[in-house]
Amino acid sequence: ERTKRRHLGERARPSFIAWSDAKDDPALADRIKWGKLKSESRAVEKQLRTYKGDTSRLVDVARQSVAFRSVADLTQCLTLIDADTETCILRAKNRLDPDFDSALSVGYRDVALNLALVDEQTTRLGAQWHVCEVQLILVDFAMLKSDDGH
Repeated sequence: ERTKRRHLGERARPSFIAWSDAKDDPALADRIKWGKLKSESRAVEKQLRTYKGDTSRLVDVARQSVAFRSVADLTQCLTLIDADTETCILRAKNRLDPDFDSALSVGYRDVALNLALVDEQTTRLGAQWHVCEVQLILVDFAMLKSDDGH
């Protein structure tokens, strides 16, 4: 059997699965790529270089990207997150805003939310103010994004 070789630097194009299809199909759900925790070395680097040693500003150690086919779908998700009484949006970066200078992010665009989940379980565990990042991104940008970020 002939094997295909990828050119140096060429990445396989990711495929995207609709959650509505995957949630009830274990085979599809197994193909979902869940976000990894930021590596310790990257977290220390960001804390020192970007935040001048202030660890309280490092809020994207746990993060997940959710890709959407349209701005309308992304907006609907954002509306649902905002309406969730157990989700506290602490900060939102809207890189889809036409006034956002995309040169600052090399053209990358998303809506990044810093969230805390405040419910009975997180309160019982003392984790109600653990901050995570959820990146709402259009599929076209997600296809360009590397595993390490944008």
